[in-house]
Amino acid sequence: MKFPLGALVCALTFAVPAVQAQTGPVATAATTSGTLRAGTSVPLKMAEGLTTKGKKLKVGQRFQMETAEAVMIDGNVVIPAGSPATGEITEVRNKGMWGKSGRINGRVLYVRANGRQIRMSGSIDDKGKTGTAGVVGAAVLIPVAGFFMTGTSADIPLGSPVTAFIDEDVSVAVVPASAPMVVTSPAKN
Repeated sequence: MKFPLGALVCALTFAVPAVQAQTGPVATAATTSGTLRAGTSVPLKMAEGLTTKGKKLKVGQRFQMETAEAVMIDGNVVIPAGSPATGEITEVRNKGMWGKSGRINGRVLYVRANGRQIRMSGSIDDKGKTGTAGVVGAAVLIPVAGFFMTGTSADIPLGSPVTAFIDEDVSVAVVPASAPMVVTSPAKN
């Protein structure tokens, strides 16, 4: 499900008039608005490990990350630490003969914060070590031996840091944690 980015609200808001008519006084907090600017850095970490071992990764496969730190505007949290983020595998090369190493490339797609999806950009990659020197040495001594030597698998472990960026300006409304609560009286009939 996609939400329009212009309507992103990153905190609880209350429909005061409708609730007042039904329940009486309602406590509300003063909200402020701001803009989460395109290019804002968002530190992420891998919530699952990726590896070319076992040859299970596929291009287009989604993987999970989470925010490593809260993202704030004017001292107010708009993306809490631990918010889930999603990425996608864009290239997979498994290790192979003649010392060929494994390779993983992926891109960051979005982060979910307070029930909203925010588009992001960023990339991850890893390349295993090649076995080229060993292949050349073995091929000189025994020409067929290089055929059987492989490089190493690519590996991006759980918890690895990933840097991503907000992809476009996002308007947000925040309820400051330190804002005083305002209590309104019900409308008199």
